[in-house]
Amino acid sequence: MAASSARNHDYHLVDPSPWPFLGSMGAFALAIGAVAGFHGASYLWMVPGLLLVLYVMIGWWRDVIREAEHEGHHTPVVQLHLRYGMVMFIASEVMFFVAWFWAYFNAALFPTEAINHQWPPATIETFNPWELPFINTLILLLSGTTVTWAHHALLHNDRKGLVQGLTLTVILGILFTACQAYEYSHAAFGFTDGIYASTFYMATGFHGFHVIVGTIFLIVCLLRAVKGHFKPDHHFGFEAAAWYWHFVDVVWLFLFTAIYWWGAGTPAAH
Repeated sequence: MAASSARNHDYHLVDPSPWPFLGSMGAFALAIGAVAGFHGASYLWMVPGLLLVLYVMIGWWRDVIREAEHEGHHTPVVQLHLRYGMVMFIASEVMFFVAWFWAYFNAALFPTEAINHQWPPATIETFNPWELPFINTLILLLSGTTVTWAHHALLHNDRKGLVQGLTLTVILGILFTACQAYEYSHAAFGFTDGIYASTFYMATGFHGFHVIVGTIFLIVCLLRAVKGHFKPDHHFGFEAAAWYWHFVDVVWLFLFTAIYWWGAGTPAAH
């Protein structure tokens, strides 16, 4: 019996798990709570869904780390397939941003009579791209260099450099989110103030959400790095986080160029 049940292949046959079902239920409850908040109910309805999503994140990540570090399931073949999966995931995220950019450029290049065929609309006071948006651009570009530093340190088995690079990247990610929250709180327009406001907040807000997700991703990697999980030849978890962070950086460059700079209008519009 033992011989017949022994694994004689390089693939990982995942055990039955409650996390996909619980994760979908948590996301559903979170979305329902958000919609209720949009229609005037208390945003506290989002809390149960949020807590369930956080519980699933912790439990699912714990299981994946155990499979990789203690059970030996992440063979070279499995790691290759994980890389394929991460590439396809990032490609799907690109399509999300294509939708937001499409909506923005459709409104900007073909402004309707409702906004007097003018972009940005005369009623909108846009941000000066060379103030806080430019500072945020520098923050993200710097974070891309620190996460690359951490990756190269890991490849050379420099644990101290890995932890230092990841720590700086996490700090920069949090700083970017804080700056964007400050920017939103001082915006001269709200989400419902027309097509410019809607496309602006959807594109930049969706990117901001990705920055938060990427920061959490990197925090988990930092905790794992401190525990000594990553090895120069076995660190896909960190590699995936670095890919995701570079993707977030590149999207921001497009956002800064297209929305903050090109779409800002004349200096008099600020």
